[in-house]
Amino acid sequence: MSANASSSLPPLTVACLCAEWCGSCRGYRADFESTVRAQAGADIESLWIDIEDQAELVGAVDVENFPTLLIARGDEVLFFGAVTPHVSTLKRLVQAAVAGESHLGGAAPDAEVRALAARLRRVSGQR
Repeated sequence: MSANASSSLPPLTVACLCAEWCGSCRGYRADFESTVRAQAGADIESLWIDIEDQAELVGAVDVENFPTLLIARGDEVLFFGAVTPHVSTLKRLVQAAVAGESHLGGAAPDAEVRALAARLRRVSGQR
């Protein structure tokens, strides 16, 4: 059974952490939203987080480059890190998460990143 067909798995959270002043981020937003939305049948919550406008939500997480993605399933952070703003990179990561892969690369999530994932679940209404 595929991961997205299992009702026992929590939904995926795919969050892009960016800033409004970043030209790469502004250009990436439409691609981000359409790529995540294209995963028909997958239980995914996509979030666009402006790290300055939503600084309280981001907390102490250090975002060094844009765009930075956080992909989590429930309490498990599958990926956290800066990515090239290409649809192919995002698509590969999201498809791997939907397929049930448990670690997609990126930095090992520290306590602040895990706490951010929990805050994002609350914001998006995921339990």
